[in-house]
Amino acid sequence: MINLDFAAWEPIYERILADFGFDRTGDEEAARLLSKMLTEENTVSLSELNTTISGKPVLVCGNAPKLRAELSEIDLSSFVIIAADGAAAVLMDLGRVPEVICTDLDGNSEADIEKEILASEKGALVLIHAHGDNTDKLEKYVSRFKRFIATTQAEPFDRVYNFGGFSDGDRCVFVAKEFGATSVRLAGFDFEDPGVNPIKKMKLKWAKELIEICGI
Repeated sequence: MINLDFAAWEPIYERILADFGFDRTGDEEAARLLSKMLTEENTVSLSELNTTISGKPVLVCGNAPKLRAELSEIDLSSFVIIAADGAAAVLMDLGRVPEVICTDLDGNSEADIEKEILASEKGALVLIHAHGDNTDKLEKYVSRFKRFIATTQAEPFDRVYNFGGFSDGDRCVFVAKEFGATSVRLAGFDFEDPGVNPIKKMKLKWAKELIEICGI
């Protein structure tokens, strides 16, 4: 129940940055911004996250279009659910509050983010992720979450953690593994989705590789 060894993660992170042409400085600045939003009152403890996940089977929900159909064939009561960003909105529509949400607040719509806020109010533990492209979303929405855990894909510091992963879906898997899930099942993942733009296609390629690193 500690931060992923950043020395092990950093070479992978550097490959991702190079692949996308992203600037590490942007991620670091976003993490510092999110850090400044943390207070004693709004910070979820890692022990609470550990209690939620450790020793339990986890269902990780991505936000592929097939998610709703796949969920209809799963007994959701048998799992702790970790939802990736917009997947939380699908679950909320089905009347199931996910136990954990990993989000960079870049959901499909503002309505999706509102449902993440509602899920938080109903007890979901939310991991809010800072990166170079979402500082506007951090400034707009973070204050609406009464409690959260701050994460970064860059070097962790203070109470901003790095559990591994790049996009919301694969970060969910890293969190499940880091906090001792007995098993991890995926729903709503489509790594070969032909209908996505080139950037999303690259993210799906990386998500598949990172999830395989986790042994899933």
